[in-house]
Amino acid sequence: MKTKPELVFILTIDTEEEWDWDGPFPEKDFSVKNLVKIPAFQDFCNDKGIRPCYFVDYAAAKGAAENKVFAQAIKDNTCELGAHLHPWANPPFFEKPNEANSHVVNLPIEHVEAKLDELVSVFVNEFDYQPTSFRTGRWGISADIMQLLWSRGFTVDSSVYPYYSNEFFTCQGSPIGAYWPDAQNVLSAGEQRNIMEIQASVGFNRSAFSLCDKIHELAASAPLKYLRSVSLLWHTHLLRKIYMSPEVMEAKDMVSLAHKTYKNGASYINMFFHSSNLIKNGTGFFNVEDPFNEICSRVSAVIDALSEDYQLNFMTLKEAQVYFAQNPKMLQRS
Repeated sequence: MKTKPELVFILTIDTEEEWDWDGPFPEKDFSVKNLVKIPAFQDFCNDKGIRPCYFVDYAAAKGAAENKVFAQAIKDNTCELGAHLHPWANPPFFEKPNEANSHVVNLPIEHVEAKLDELVSVFVNEFDYQPTSFRTGRWGISADIMQLLWSRGFTVDSSVYPYYSNEFFTCQGSPIGAYWPDAQNVLSAGEQRNIMEIQASVGFNRSAFSLCDKIHELAASAPLKYLRSVSLLWHTHLLRKIYMSPEVMEAKDMVSLAHKTYKNGASYINMFFHSSNLIKNGTGFFNVEDPFNEICSRVSAVIDALSEDYQLNFMTLKEAQVYFAQNPKMLQRS
């Protein structure tokens, strides 16, 4: 009987306040009603063997501590808590939030340092927990932020959003799998061994990711974007950019992405979504009647399908970092 190849399964949840993503950034009275769904979701994860990593921001950390949302999971060691920095919700506050400064990567490093220290203090004081995993708010990472993280004891980051760029920053050009970022260029592998990047899983429905990205970027640029070329490519299945996220993708697309990323040398999938989409109208983005059960259903379907072809190894982000550090051949298979 042929042995199934191993695939590390990581699930990361940006655990945060809910608000209408089409509206302004909240600045006070942060609503964290979605936290009520976390214990039930953790029960779902326990049943499936998943060991999730909750990236908890300041507002959610305060609410979770008050309502003891993570108490049992921490006691049972069935999850990990990572730090998630939302500039508009994390003191100290320096300026009114806008599109540019909502991205952590755009803040002065002194502001990031002050906010990060305040965030970590909540974990330590409220949960008696020292986080070692980190994800920036709204993606993106810089060399200065990476160096700040390892100076504060963080050993794994998950802020790189592959094949993505906007007017404020880019994640284009990063390796496909997990890697040790270069100290000066965090989108390239380097020699330092203080902090590992385990990026979110993003790719395409075709195996030649680099070529697919070039075609997709061309289709999204003028003048082709005016012909809705990206939509045409998607609906004809000629080319699809796929995100390993149950709030964005159907299970069949995520399964396809898992196969393609593995073929490209990645030994893991890092599935991700927002806790605010576990409740109805939590973001105005995931518009389904029963979001909690829809997300659970999609995650379950992905696990069931991938279990047919792989030996799934469920890990938290920190566990995956330790595992890859001890098994460097898993970082990027040839």
